[in-house]
Amino acid sequence: MLYVILAAGEGSRLYQEGCEVPKPLVRIQGETLVGRLIRVFVANGATRIVIITNAHHTDTEEYLRSLTLPIPLDIVVQTTPSSMHSLYALRDYLATEQTFCITTVDTVFTESEFTPYINTFRTSGLDGLMAVTTYIDDEKPLYVQTTDDLTITNFCDTEEERCHYISGGIYCLTNQSLTTLERCIRQGQSRMRNFQRQLVADGLHLKAYPFSKIIDVDHRTDITQAEQLVEHS
Repeated sequence: MLYVILAAGEGSRLYQEGCEVPKPLVRIQGETLVGRLIRVFVANGATRIVIITNAHHTDTEEYLRSLTLPIPLDIVVQTTPSSMHSLYALRDYLATEQTFCITTVDTVFTESEFTPYINTFRTSGLDGLMAVTTYIDDEKPLYVQTTDDLTITNFCDTEEERCHYISGGIYCLTNQSLTTLERCIRQGQSRMRNFQRQLVADGLHLKAYPFSKIIDVDHRTDITQAEQLVEHS
């Protein structure tokens, strides 16, 4: 299975708060954010990992190129205006696979919840399985509207009826989603949440998969919370 890590953001909030390394190299319990994701993905059946990183953060590229892995690691260095544009920059890699898992580099979750999530998607026959959580630490959370069987009917900027979860920044999709991605880019869309909304509008069968907690590392205080999550998992 192909795994994709979106790591081309600037990490401006962490930098403004005194963080001296690029976000992908922030350490959680001794592991870099990007290194932890790579390790978890290899342990969960990755056949290839593709990472897009910001051209201004050469330390991240150097770190990635220093790694020795049992599977291919492709590194794309490109500064993009949004995570959706980062994903689009990787479309040629995505098109070679039937299914793939996408995460943002600042997503921290427990391995004990990630493995059954991946296994569920592999056997589900779904067009997409989106990780969700009831834990909110994001300044602008993306609410996920679902039916009783967790079929996703909408993604909302505000909490509305049947929005019991928020998006966790982990997406398992089939390559059918690439048609939607192309359309979003042509229409001038610039946010990942608009891409997710369009997946629903295009009739793809998406379901939510609940995690107890997912931490989005945007601030220094998030680092402490992420370390606690990993330590006690």
